[in-house]
Amino acid sequence: MFFDVDKKYAYTGDDLGANYSKDNTVFKLWSPLANDAAVLLYRTCTDEKPYRRMPMEKSKGGVWEKVAHGDLNGVYYTYEIRHDDITEETIDIYARSAGVNGVMGMVIDLEETNPAGWHNYHPEPMNSYADAVIYEMHVRDFSIDKSGNFCYKGRFLAFVEKGLMNDAGDSVGIDHLKDLGITHVHLMPCFDFQTVDESQIHKPQFNWGYDPLNFNLPEGSYSTNPYDGRARVAEFKRLVHALHCQGIKVVMDVVYNHTFATADSPFNKIFPKYFYRLWGAHGEYFSNGSGCGNEIATERIMVRKFIIDSLIYWATEYKIDGFRFDLMGLYDIETINEAYERLHAINPDIIMYGEGWTGGDSPLINAKRCMKLNARHTPNIAYFSDDFRDTVKGNNFENKSRGYVNGAQGVEEYVKEIMCGRIPHPQIPNLTKYAWAISPCQTVNYVEAHDNLTLWDKLAYTNPTESIETRKQMDKMAAAMVFLSQGIPFIQAGQEFLRSKPLPGGAYDHNSYHSPDIVNSIKWNRKTEFKDVYEYYRGLIEFRKAHSALRMSTVEDIGRNMKFFDRLPQRVVGFGLYNDCELEEMVVFLNPSPDPITLHAFEELNVYIDGQRAGNTPLYTVSGDYTINPRSVMVMGRPYSKAETIGQ
Repeated sequence: MFFDVDKKYAYTGDDLGANYSKDNTVFKLWSPLANDAAVLLYRTCTDEKPYRRMPMEKSKGGVWEKVAHGDLNGVYYTYEIRHDDITEETIDIYARSAGVNGVMGMVIDLEETNPAGWHNYHPEPMNSYADAVIYEMHVRDFSIDKSGNFCYKGRFLAFVEKGLMNDAGDSVGIDHLKDLGITHVHLMPCFDFQTVDESQIHKPQFNWGYDPLNFNLPEGSYSTNPYDGRARVAEFKRLVHALHCQGIKVVMDVVYNHTFATADSPFNKIFPKYFYRLWGAHGEYFSNGSGCGNEIATERIMVRKFIIDSLIYWATEYKIDGFRFDLMGLYDIETINEAYERLHAINPDIIMYGEGWTGGDSPLINAKRCMKLNARHTPNIAYFSDDFRDTVKGNNFENKSRGYVNGAQGVEEYVKEIMCGRIPHPQIPNLTKYAWAISPCQTVNYVEAHDNLTLWDKLAYTNPTESIETRKQMDKMAAAMVFLSQGIPFIQAGQEFLRSKPLPGGAYDHNSYHSPDIVNSIKWNRKTEFKDVYEYYRGLIEFRKAHSALRMSTVEDIGRNMKFFDRLPQRVVGFGLYNDCELEEMVVFLNPSPDPITLHAFEELNVYIDGQRAGNTPLYTVSGDYTINPRSVMVMGRPYSKAETIGQ
């Protein structure tokens, strides 16, 4: 339907939007089939009428253009566009900032929004995606609970607050993140989303943010003043800079697969139906592969350009270090691969990963979808491993379904598959045929994320009669599997102190996208209550970062250096890891059963991780017969200079 438009009007310039200088601002709008277009200027974002209307002129590539002389820094603007007998007013889809509720774009001098030291950021390089330790969080969740004692509750600026403690004196906020040892903070949507009323930011409102409005500017409800478009830009940059100063990289959760609005969205007002996939003989229906009533047509040339332009903008203007793609199965493979190439030309360490599925049926054919089963066609993109999640804790969509750590029987071979990164492995015949990843760097290993039950709540459903101590052991074991597996470890904020989302009546919230703060907020006092769990997660991260054998990046390396043991007791999985930076051999045993097991070592071994403690300093040594406790992991190491092989 739009093939001729792409062929005739594709525009390759990098100057769409409002291009500011102190002498003039050049407005450029791509709307090739519009009959007329104009720029409307407003002094404030609440003015009902513009103080100036400037007709635009159509130039090559279907672009409308207007040069406005003088310094327009801080002026708000919209576009007025006529298609046949319908005239619409809309925000610029390329707007760099906006006023309250994202209705009007803002002309902005971006250099004025940079914090001190902004251009001094020189990130620590990664050898591969496997070096990352990703920590997912929601901006409001991070600081809104009173136990965190933040000044800027629910705001971007909470991330710049240092020296904060919970009621018991344990560190919270950015100090906590630094101490935990994570490498990347994954921020749930921070672009401008639609369903939180920015004019009422002092009233309790919540949404995860998967309801996009303006893709190229930060969310106003997280700023201190959503009426001033400069505040949201400057304060988000301060958040990013604060994390960078602690050596923590920033991943943005991006949702280019759909918009919240459809017929009345800015995209549809600029060029009706072009930006969306359509059903019907004449394209009369918006497709619903997102499950949200609409779906962006990523394969169209100017839609692809918008997505890549936007990613590049965040990576350059805001120094974002990575991107997580919502419902990545709705993106076409060509767009994602081109985005990778363009982004890595800017920053070779940018990480890209996402959900390898859709939310419903789509007109985009399966072969072109950026899905887990097509991962071989996107070798530099990682995918969430739902295989890992469901094997460890049980089916994500059945509350009482059990996994390896909480009671499932006969899943040892699946455990081997997930621990090696779901790649082909010479000891696992099933992976020769069914491995979907061609590199461990394509698998994001997790047992908990913002959606569905937290791990702690899942354990409450699957093991309601077990004691808290027993369930803590299950939790620690699940965490150990995340950090001891090949691939990319991922946890949700608060998971390290047993995050829970309880509801009245004893149930737990599995879909808290607009639930109140009492459900979603990080309860910082839990860090003290479950200090042993926090220290365990911290120790697991420390150990993983110290050992290259846990961060192998190729199928060949893992095939040579990861050997699974035979003849172990039922339900127990064990493997050795070789070619490590610190140890000649590392041995890992997983025992999810309620009974202890006894194994034999032919020499003295250092134990670094057991069911209670973890870290990179040896806890104790074992030799001869030794016991692995119920529902426990044991990680042992032999330093270099010893040559004998550990027996089983």
